[in-house]
Amino acid sequence: MNTVKLAPLLLIFAEVARAKSFTGAAKKLELSKSAVSQQIKRLEDALDMQLLARNTRGVVLTAQGETLFARSELLVEQLANAVSDVEQARTQPSGVFKISVPPFFERNIVVPALHQLSLEFPLLEPELVVTGRWQDLIEHQLDAAIFGGTLKDSNYKAQLVGKVNDVFCASANYVQRHGMPQSLADLMQHKYIASHWQRDNINLVDKTDGSELSFFVRHTARTNNLPTLTEMTVADMGISLLPEFVANGEIRRGNLVQLLPNYQGRPWRFQFIHRYQSAKPAYVERFYQLIKHYFSVENG
Repeated sequence: MNTVKLAPLLLIFAEVARAKSFTGAAKKLELSKSAVSQQIKRLEDALDMQLLARNTRGVVLTAQGETLFARSELLVEQLANAVSDVEQARTQPSGVFKISVPPFFERNIVVPALHQLSLEFPLLEPELVVTGRWQDLIEHQLDAAIFGGTLKDSNYKAQLVGKVNDVFCASANYVQRHGMPQSLADLMQHKYIASHWQRDNINLVDKTDGSELSFFVRHTARTNNLPTLTEMTVADMGISLLPEFVANGEIRRGNLVQLLPNYQGRPWRFQFIHRYQSAKPAYVERFYQLIKHYFSVENG
């Protein structure tokens, strides 16, 4: 039995069974009543069984017809879903999706988010720009950007991804050679690597009571680049303040240990920047949701 040839007959049968009328089915299918009747006859002949019984009020299903109707309805639903999927694929967003993110943000946050986004929107072509500098969306043809720190005045929309604190870190080798600092005052006896956002005067929060303080520590090395700051710390060059999402990854890998856990840098904000004044496209909103998720996982 050629079931492929039976498929259109089953769809017509399902419509007749649902309408309980040849006339009603013919109208819905935009066919003549006689054409519908002929197709049902072909189906009954192919299956060698009676499916419908005519009476003065229309048609009723036989026992075999009831069984076949239950299966045929599933076929109708599956066909409708297949057509819907094709139409959705045709209207899916496609082309380059270009975003700018800070260094280290890509490792455990942006790349996993982009991977999931690509599964959900397979026609998108992600282009990732990693930079610590502010990138104007229009000038650099960006769809979105993730920016840490104080946002410049602009007409772009900003949504909070989350807040991050800096934490004191050093390599295990450094601590073994120079000892573990027990207080802020002990930092004066250690080598401190300064960043461009935390130099001699470092702004801290005491986690025990939430108070803020400014502490002076002389630096023995400095850099304006977060990846370099991390590498210098891993290379046993001294103690530094690293963002939690960077420090956590290096601590898990065994490259660094956290010091002075009662103190942390003042929180700074990461924001998701886009240029849509009203509703964002679905893939942009989904990317923001994914970024927030992986950010919270990494900093949880």
